[in-house]
Amino acid sequence: MKKLSSSEIRQMYLDFFHEKGHTIVPSASLVPVDDPTLLWINSGVATMKKYFDGSVVPDNPRMTSSQKSIRTNDIENVGRTARHHTLFEMLGNFSVGDYFKKEAISWAWELLTSPKWFGWDPEKLYMTVYPKDTDAAKFWEATGVKPDHIIKVEDNFWDIGQGPSGPDSEIFYDRGESFNNLAEDDPENYPGGENERYLEVWNIVFSQFNHTPEGTYEPLPRKNIDTGMGLERVVSIFQNAPTNFETDLFLPIIHKTEALSDGKIYGQNKQDDVSFKVIADHARTITFAISDGALPSNEGRGYVIRRLIRRAILHGQKLGLKEAFLDQLVPIVGEIMQSHYPAVLKNSAYIAKIVHSEEVRFNETLNDGLSLLNQLIADTKTAGEDTLPGADAFKLYDTYGFPFELTKEYAGDEGLKVDEPGFEVEMKAQRDRARNARSNAKSMGVQRSLLIELKTPSEYVGYDHLTNVEGELKDIIVDEKLVDGVNDGTAEMIFSKTPFYAEMGGQVADRGVIVDADGQTVAKVTDVQNAPNKQHLHTVEVLKPMHKGTTYRMSVDLAFHNKVEKNHTATHLLDQALRDVLGEHTSQAGSLVEPDYLRFDFTHFGAVTDAELAKVEQIVNDKIWAALPVSVIQTDQETGHKMGAIAVFTQKYGKIVRVVSIGDYSIEFDGGTHVKNSSELGLFKIVSESGVGAGTRRIEAVTSKEAFELLSQEEGWLKTIATQVKAPQLKDTTDRVAQLQADLKAEQQTNATLESKLAKQQAGAVFEQVEEINGTTLIAQAVQVSGMDQLRQLSDTWQAKHYSDVLVLGTVIGEKVNLLVAVSDDKVKAGLKAGDLIKAIAPKVGGGGGGRPTLAQAGGKNPAGLPAALKAAHDWVAEQ
Repeated sequence: MKKLSSSEIRQMYLDFFHEKGHTIVPSASLVPVDDPTLLWINSGVATMKKYFDGSVVPDNPRMTSSQKSIRTNDIENVGRTARHHTLFEMLGNFSVGDYFKKEAISWAWELLTSPKWFGWDPEKLYMTVYPKDTDAAKFWEATGVKPDHIIKVEDNFWDIGQGPSGPDSEIFYDRGESFNNLAEDDPENYPGGENERYLEVWNIVFSQFNHTPEGTYEPLPRKNIDTGMGLERVVSIFQNAPTNFETDLFLPIIHKTEALSDGKIYGQNKQDDVSFKVIADHARTITFAISDGALPSNEGRGYVIRRLIRRAILHGQKLGLKEAFLDQLVPIVGEIMQSHYPAVLKNSAYIAKIVHSEEVRFNETLNDGLSLLNQLIADTKTAGEDTLPGADAFKLYDTYGFPFELTKEYAGDEGLKVDEPGFEVEMKAQRDRARNARSNAKSMGVQRSLLIELKTPSEYVGYDHLTNVEGELKDIIVDEKLVDGVNDGTAEMIFSKTPFYAEMGGQVADRGVIVDADGQTVAKVTDVQNAPNKQHLHTVEVLKPMHKGTTYRMSVDLAFHNKVEKNHTATHLLDQALRDVLGEHTSQAGSLVEPDYLRFDFTHFGAVTDAELAKVEQIVNDKIWAALPVSVIQTDQETGHKMGAIAVFTQKYGKIVRVVSIGDYSIEFDGGTHVKNSSELGLFKIVSESGVGAGTRRIEAVTSKEAFELLSQEEGWLKTIATQVKAPQLKDTTDRVAQLQADLKAEQQTNATLESKLAKQQAGAVFEQVEEINGTTLIAQAVQVSGMDQLRQLSDTWQAKHYSDVLVLGTVIGEKVNLLVAVSDDKVKAGLKAGDLIKAIAPKVGGGGGGRPTLAQAGGKNPAGLPAALKAAHDWVAEQ
């Protein structure tokens, strides 16, 4: 076996397929672009869907990549098995309508067995095939694979629902009898079974069917190849590692953790080893996710990152790591992956800063969580129960990051069980919420074979010409059929030339009209999209008959177009201003450029302050008023990068790119339309700033006329307020409002003091009304206080002085009722619980409530029922 590093293995795979005519595609961001169906990029093919479903035709139908991916569906297995990871790299080769089974199989065999490449022993390789796929079996045999090394398995069919699907063939490596963890006659002891001996290293999918909405499988117009080889697994074979964790991808992280721990050594204790593996795995995932723009939060991707950080910290505590340590692993991850992912090491200081902040915050939260857990355990024991509620265990998990096993362990030390079914109910509800929050868009579309085959040339001239552009009508599509003419209704059309911008990069499509040789308007253009072969596909509302082969004149709606241009140029200025104010870590996460406003999404790890927003707004306006020229050049990507151009979503760019410069302030790769000079924007005004997801912020803004109208509207509001607060001039309004707020605060403090005095006066009278019922003393009274806070104050006084065994207080505030019940510790031990009593009396006031055994409260909407509620309290105590 060759001695190769992980970097050498990755590069060897890519080099092999590059020699076979494949374009090496850079690893895409873990954060999906324009794909609402995915939380993370979870496979190599996830970045190729636009090619597989035919929405885009690639420049080269042969592609290869090493794609970083995240999957967290079985996170509990990480560290406990040899090969479960949350982050992994998927090596893949892809054919979009080019080569198929014969080539894919023969090349796979060549890569794996040729001495020039992997050089593995053919005797150690086994292949599984779909039983009905006789071609795959035949091609494997033709390469030299022995028939008894080809195994038919019914599950070898790749299908994700509607869209491309097909049979697949998995390749297994026999690691030898020393890895065998099953008996010889175990039904899983074969290549493809659940065992440690036969390691799956590669899966080749023969994507040849469209899974239709009706549930049928129709042949694809273009058959595809999609493969996936797990880098971590392959490295473990080359480096003869018992598990993936003993390879150069993980060991440096583990060794650094050893050095930071309390004398723990990897390989000496099974439980410690689990913790080492969890930390190494999660450190990689956290580092890459943050490097790609995702940030810790309480939802979506951010929740995944936060959960992984917390899980790693808890395992660190088991190794004696009491202080923040994960941030020190970030540069180690960067050094390991530098050859293929240099940006990770470059950004390591920023990533470490985010991780450290989360660690410090969670260490504080961890103490709060332990306090809550101890309180829950105490309350459960005081109530005479032996099981901690599942809902409470879930709260510890969801809010404080406590794994269920940890809660179970703590509770077990106190002689308590945990309601596991109840916990699972809450977990399922959370998963359902997450699933429902995701878009129900199709994960992969069905190929439109007509558009895929349509290669009519079409030229976009809208950068220079917007009106009276003559173009021959080349194709007309109605109901997925090419037609020679259309009289009315809606149709899709391709012209030899067009001035209409196709929607792209967040900029909406142009709209306008089409006229004939007589100057008659024959159609309205309502939308323009890029067809798979990069033509501009016009959706038109046909007003008069139109015919293929006829030349028409096209004109863009200039008012609409010019307003969109202004807002698009504003997004470039805004992008750079955000970098200037917030830091270089900030990057564009999406945009929408409409004629009336712009929307700009960007990555940032916290809310933007009002002062920062004001600074950003000022910078953009300064650049507008500086009348900076806007220039565009076309060049290759490498030259564009050397010019300092910022690339957003780099996988979208072709070999030739447009570089848009606004003076020397902003330089970006961009395919959209822009003004000629920044002064054309006139004015820029931010309308709102908000969070829209994990680590993603959104600014909405307006320019030009809309900005002036917004300022005029706000001035009108300010004048109204000035009149209401009797400010002599507009400039005096803020001082006048501040004075009124101070006066109001003083009045509120006076009222609070009077209410406190009133409560104390009532307390003396209330606590004298004690009655004894079957050996239990009860105070049940209606009082006049301002709300639940005052009732709790009375309860605190009652508890301190031990006026009775049970306290029931009620107060009416307008149309609502507040009830409070308190029970002494002695009576709780005897079986009386405040929560039970409140549930018995709350219905009398038309409400409900609950609480702890010693204190409970409720609200209601029936003030007239308060006397009945107090009597019910008397009766309830008498029955106990």
